[in-house]
Amino acid sequence: MSDYIPNTVRQRLSSEQGFTLIELVVVMMILGVLTAIAVPSYLAFGDRANKNAARADLRTAVASVEAWHSDHGTYAGMTVAALQSSYDGSLDPSVISLGTLSSTTYCVMATSPKDATQTAAKAGPSAPIVLGATCP
Repeated sequence: MSDYIPNTVRQRLSSEQGFTLIELVVVMMILGVLTAIAVPSYLAFGDRANKNAARADLRTAVASVEAWHSDHGTYAGMTVAALQSSYDGSLDPSVISLGTLSSTTYCVMATSPKDATQTAAKAGPSAPIVLGATCP
């Protein structure tokens, strides 16, 4: 196998010279470029994950909210603690909050557990889930 290694490489490997300054600078530049590409991608990935966490928590809460309305005929009087104790014990009161409640409509909001700036809200039974929205 050593017959396939060129003489210049064999001499280089057998000597104790190490790397030149230019070779080290080139490697550092390559690592810098890779880091400049990877860090923003990683940060964007974290933001998307936090948004999706808020959206998933909100979808879980909406099922409990609708179950409350089915049982009571109104959204009024509903609390996160009541939803947690009666319908879904996994609801986290530090993540889920309720806004305006009436007999026919509601507003429920979820905040990402790892980033309080990432929220999702749903303002009523027929409203869509809106990322970045809050309840009044």
